[in-house]
Amino acid sequence: METSVENSADRFGWLRDFCPIAKALAAIGPPTSVLVLREAHLGTSRFDDFARRLGMTDSAVTARLRQLVEAGLLAREPYQERGQRTRYAYHLTEMGRELLPALVGLMQWGDAHLQGERGPVVSLTHAGCGEPVTAEVRCAAGHQVGPDEVVMRPVKAR
Repeated sequence: METSVENSADRFGWLRDFCPIAKALAAIGPPTSVLVLREAHLGTSRFDDFARRLGMTDSAVTARLRQLVEAGLLAREPYQERGQRTRYAYHLTEMGRELLPALVGLMQWGDAHLQGERGPVVSLTHAGCGEPVTAEVRCAAGHQVGPDEVVMRPVKAR
């Protein structure tokens, strides 16, 4: 990240102890958790569907779902089909839904740098108007911000 960092002498302490990126990655868990979140954003809610769509073992899906529920990104809700035992559906919480820009950004980056000649395999469009969906970094005034325009500084304790 090409950012300007003020108070760089203090940077290592506050980034090591309080880094929001490290905390977010710890909450999300292993890379396969991001794929579970992708599926949840696409409407997958039942255990068997997660396992089938992701090609993961039942134990791996169980671990990922449990971890995402504990982190507050998914909520677990019981359901029961007639004549069957109670099962659970998994739905995004508000905190989980707020990860959409990060997931879109990862998808855009993967399309741009890892798909090679093949290019994107899917596109994201806005259901309301049909235009492409993209992730961007903007300041509060609405300006698009490039990597060399970001200034990182610690927030003063309250």
